[in-house]
Amino acid sequence: MEGDELKDLDCQRTMDGWESSNNGSGKAILIPACCLKAKASQPELGSKSHSTVVSGWFSETQPSSDKSGKQVYFNNPMWPGEAHSLKVEKILFQEKSKYQEVLVFQSSAYGRVLVLDGILQLTEKDECAYQEMIAHLPLCSIESPKNVLVVGGGDGGVLREICRHSSVELIDICEIDQMVIDVSKKFFPELAMGFEDPRVCLHVGDAIEFLKQAPEGKYDAIIVDSSDPVGPAQELVEKPFFKNIGRALRPGGVLCNMAESMWLHTHLINDIIYICREIFKGSVHYAWSSVPTYPSGVIGFLLCSTEGPPVDFVHPINPIEKLRGALEFRRELKFYNTEIHEAAFALPSFVKREVAALH
Repeated sequence: MEGDELKDLDCQRTMDGWESSNNGSGKAILIPACCLKAKASQPELGSKSHSTVVSGWFSETQPSSDKSGKQVYFNNPMWPGEAHSLKVEKILFQEKSKYQEVLVFQSSAYGRVLVLDGILQLTEKDECAYQEMIAHLPLCSIESPKNVLVVGGGDGGVLREICRHSSVELIDICEIDQMVIDVSKKFFPELAMGFEDPRVCLHVGDAIEFLKQAPEGKYDAIIVDSSDPVGPAQELVEKPFFKNIGRALRPGGVLCNMAESMWLHTHLINDIIYICREIFKGSVHYAWSSVPTYPSGVIGFLLCSTEGPPVDFVHPINPIEKLRGALEFRRELKFYNTEIHEAAFALPSFVKREVAALH
C-alpha cells in the first residue's frame, strides 16, 4: 500500500470503522473494529499465535507469559471469550514455515485437521461445507465461466471444486506458503487432488502483488480463500486489494470472498460490504454456511459483481445439477446443491439490523 493511500484511509478510519495501529515496523496497520477490544487488552500477543495442544486437546488459544514468566493462555483476539477444542489422537506434522506455524493432527471426531498459526483451517469431516460453497456460489451464478483466480487456497480444496465446471479453461491460484501446499498433498490428498488438474496454474507468492500485475478484465471469477484478517492477512480486507480485484474482473465478473462469522463479526462484515459497495457497481450480497469446527459454527461469504451483465446470485443461472458430470467429478458433492445455494442468502433478522451496509 502506498503512503498516500495509507494517509487517506487513516483520515477516514472513523467513518469506515477501522483504526490505525503500528506493529513496530514503522508501517501502519488497520485493525477491524470488532477486534480492537481484544487487541487492546492483549497487546503483547500482536498478530502472532501458535498451535496449542495441551493434555491431548487442541484449542484455538495463544500462549504468552505473565510477569513472573509463567506460561499462560489467551483466547484468540478474533473471537475473544471462547475457544473450541478438539481431542488430539496424534500430531502428524508441526513445523514453522517462512510465514506461519503449520500443524496437522489426527482428531478423534473430525479426522485430520489443518491448523495455521493456531487457527483451525479445515477438518476432513466438514471441509466440504466451506470448499463447495465458496466455489459454487460464484461459479453457478454466471454462465460458462472460463478464467478463474483463487487467492490463497493452498490446501487445494477450492481447486477441486472449481474443476467440476467443465467450461473453465484456466485456474490461476496464488498461494504465498509452499509448505501449506506440500503438507496438503501429503496429509490431505482428497483436497490436494485439485492441483493435479491440467487447467491449474500455480503461482507461489504474494497475491496482493499478483493482482497488481494481473491484466485488466482477465477473470470471470475471483475466489478469495484467505486467512482471518490479523497480521499479514490484514491487507486482504483493505480497499486497495478490492480495487485490484475489481480491475482484474471482466464486466459482470464475480468475486466470492471469505467474510467471517455473522455471530461474531458484524462490524467487520459491515466494513467490508461498505468498501465493496463503493468498488463493485453490479451487486453485493452476503451468504453463509454451517461449518461446525469454525468459531460459532458458521462462516460467511461476500458475493460481488462488477458493472456489466447483471448477476443474480440468489438464483443460480448455472445450476450444478445441470452441469454434465459435475456432481461426481473426482468425488461426490457432499454439501452444496441449488436449494442450499438459494437458502444461503436468507439472513437472520439481527444481521439485517446490524449490518447497515446491506440496506
